[in-house]
Amino acid sequence: MSVNRTRPDSSVTVLMVAFLSACLAFQLNASMLSPALVSIEQQLGVSAGAVATTQTAFFTSAALFALFLPRLADIAGRRRVLCVALVLMTAGCVIAALATNVEMLFAGRVVQGASGPVIPIVLVMLRDEVPEPRKYGTLMGVVTAVNGGIAGVDALLGGYLVTNHGFQSIFWTMAAVAVGAAVLVRLLTRESFAQDRRRLDVSGTVLLVVAVGAALVSINEMGEFGDANWALAAGTAALAVVAFVAFWVVEGRVPAPLVPNSQLRERSTWALITTTALVLCGVFAVMNGLLPALAQDAALGYGLDAEAVSALVLTPYAVAGLLVGPLSGRLAAGFGYLNVLRLGLVGAMLGMIALAFGVHGSSTAFLFVTAVWVGVTYAGMANIMLNGLGVVLSPRDRPGSLPGLSAGAFNIGAGVSFLVLYAIQAAATSSPDEPASGYVAAVLGSVVLLAAALALSFAIPRPVSAETAGLKLGGVH
Repeated sequence: MSVNRTRPDSSVTVLMVAFLSACLAFQLNASMLSPALVSIEQQLGVSAGAVATTQTAFFTSAALFALFLPRLADIAGRRRVLCVALVLMTAGCVIAALATNVEMLFAGRVVQGASGPVIPIVLVMLRDEVPEPRKYGTLMGVVTAVNGGIAGVDALLGGYLVTNHGFQSIFWTMAAVAVGAAVLVRLLTRESFAQDRRRLDVSGTVLLVVAVGAALVSINEMGEFGDANWALAAGTAALAVVAFVAFWVVEGRVPAPLVPNSQLRERSTWALITTTALVLCGVFAVMNGLLPALAQDAALGYGLDAEAVSALVLTPYAVAGLLVGPLSGRLAAGFGYLNVLRLGLVGAMLGMIALAFGVHGSSTAFLFVTAVWVGVTYAGMANIMLNGLGVVLSPRDRPGSLPGLSAGAFNIGAGVSFLVLYAIQAAATSSPDEPASGYVAAVLGSVVLLAAALALSFAIPRPVSAETAGLKLGGVH
């Protein structure tokens, strides 16, 4: 049975130590390796493409584990499943640290992907322990902001370790943090379960994992554009469709489905996951690909090096999200989750429009301000609300079901973002010597996708139970 008792502040602080340690462990797995990719190529004697495949393996694995482990945690115990995920993460780190070839590294990264549902499980456990809306909103913002990046410190630490001790030291550090997190979670948190603890729907789980996995493989392959294996891309896309149709049929027949068809038909499910996918599609490739590329494009007057891009664009973006996240989480409880989401989306759209007008120029201050603005509006507001809505709109008797689907939407949206926005950029670039039109078109494409997400957000129901009583702002009931 779920625990729903109000904890004193000192007890909540202890809880947050455990929860944030688990979030830190996951975030290091996701971002700390970025500065070491070239070193891994050299030490293992493999191509950049082979190393990139190991990164794709981690994120794909994380997405697939996140589909079902939150629901399994409802059934088997959230603390137990979270600890097992952290132990598996540790095992993956050890495998990767001992890797003598890229195949072994690939296997390690796949096992590390078991950490994929750490954040959703933590948010469900947190809501179970802290039912008061304002306090939960603030703490939810802290957890989710950490998930968005540790203000660039993770990448800086990774760079220091690989330079002085080799890439293996990064994995040993990850392993140590994961072990510490598992111990803290085991000792400082209480076990909790969902009301609905019927046996996990294995057939539905397998079909959903196949559907999302095939979709991600297809998206990744299509993202190669001219080098893509289009037969593989088409085949995996078809497999994704067939597997999802089979999933829908099975969920309508089994007595305890992973996600009941009735839940899939609810606006709290389809509207949220579609909005999430559109938002990620509109923002992810811009902030993680196009904007850094623009900052390094000498033809447009910037010409920054990679280190300067990190200092002036990527780190300010992460810091802004980290600082604003807790504030927007607290604001959501009173002003409304949906109002904060829409405010963030409108702000992100304005940032993209400004970026489109500012493509031509040499002002690094403009790049800095744009990164901070989008960090505040998207990373610190919209992204926090999308994560939070996945928890507060989930059915009370099975709160792990919707966060799993939401995690899949995040990953699919991020993958489609590179596919769609880069395709727009390529189609609109008049010549290699005149790249501005491509950047402008891609950024305006982002605006269109965010506008679609904003429109669709009005179909998401208001999470009444997660907001303070008496306020009627925003959302449809």
